[in-house]
Amino acid sequence: MTARRSPTVRKRRLAAELRRLRKECGLTREQVAERIGCAPVTITRIETGQSGARVGEVSLMLEVYGVTGDEREALLQVAKDARKRGWWHQYSGTMPKWFQVYVGLEEEASEILTYESEHIPGLFQTDDYIRALLNAGLRTLAEDEIQGRVALRLKRQERLVSNDAPKIWAVLNEAVIRRHVGGRETMCAQLQQLCELAKLDHINIVVLPFSAGAHPGMEGSCSVLRFPEPADPDVVYVQYRLGSIYLEDPSDVGEYVDLFDHLRSRALGPDESLALIAKVANEVSK
Repeated sequence: MTARRSPTVRKRRLAAELRRLRKECGLTREQVAERIGCAPVTITRIETGQSGARVGEVSLMLEVYGVTGDEREALLQVAKDARKRGWWHQYSGTMPKWFQVYVGLEEEASEILTYESEHIPGLFQTDDYIRALLNAGLRTLAEDEIQGRVALRLKRQERLVSNDAPKIWAVLNEAVIRRHVGGRETMCAQLQQLCELAKLDHINIVVLPFSAGAHPGMEGSCSVLRFPEPADPDVVYVQYRLGSIYLEDPSDVGEYVDLFDHLRSRALGPDESLALIAKVANEVSK
C-alpha cells in the first residue's frame, strides 16, 4: 500500500523542521535572510507555512544550518513534495483557500476526532444533503459552484473506503440527527447512510443526547487530526463563518482532546447511538 503524501502536510513538516534547525543554531530570521540573500519576511512565511519554500531556498538554509548527508537529502525531498499540487487544487475555484489547507491535512490524517453540533460531518453527507445545506446559505450559489462543492465533498469521501482509510470518531449532538435538512426523503436517506457507515470497523459514530444537558462543547464544532508520522504532530481545526483556525501548540491540542474525550464519555454508546439513529430515520420516513 502506497502511503499518502499530502503536499500540505509536507509543507507543515518542512516549516517546523526549518524553524527548529534555525533555533538550534541560535540564529534570528534576519540573520538567516541576510546569509541566503532574501527578505526576513520570506523566512517568516516559510517557517509558518504561509508559503511554500523553493527547493533552492531550502538548500541554502540547510547549508547555513550545517545540515548534511541523509538528513539534508530527506529535507530536500520534503521540500520537493511540498511544492506539488494535491488533487483538491482542481476544485480551488469552488472552495476558499483556508479550507484547502484542511482538505490537504485530511488527505493524510490517520485518525480524525470530530464533534458536530449542527449538521452531519462533511465526510458522511449524501449528495442531496450537501445540496440542501448549500442552498440554505445566505448567498445564492450558481449551479456550477454547487456542483463543484458537491463533487469535492464526495471526492473526499472516497478515502472512507480506501485501504488507508482514517479511523474516525464522530460525536454528534442529537440535534444533528433530528434537524430536517432537505426534507423527509433527503433526511431519511442521510440517516440511513450514517447507519451504514457506523457499521464499518474504522468509523465510530455516537450521539450526545439532549438528556446530557449542558456540556463543555457548546461553543461549537471542532476536529482533531492525527497523522501516521511522528514528525507531523496533531492539529485542531475550528471553523467559523468566514474562515478557520488551526491550533498546533501541544497545550491547545491537549485541551481539545480532553474536550472530545469528555463529550465521548457523555454520549450514548456506539450500539445505542446506532439504534437511536435508526429509530429517528424510521420516524422521518413516515
